[in-house]
Amino acid sequence: MVFFCFLVDQKRMVRSSKPVAGICSRCGGCASVADMQTSTRFCYVPVHRRSWRAIICTFCGALLKSYR
Repeated sequence: MVFFCFLVDQKRMVRSSKPVAGICSRCGGCASVADMQTSTRFCYVPVHRRSWRAIICTFCGALLKSYR
């Protein structure tokens, strides 16, 4: 019998960020606009990368709005 183990994960990183006017609707913390990068890996080998922009909370880290 053969068992296949597929190790797929997705890692999200903040490349740069700067403050923006506004507050988080969840915790009331400050918001910032960030350039994000998502990397999808298969067996620890990156197979797909995508860059996008999002508004995130600096206190709780919640994703408030994304621009893909």
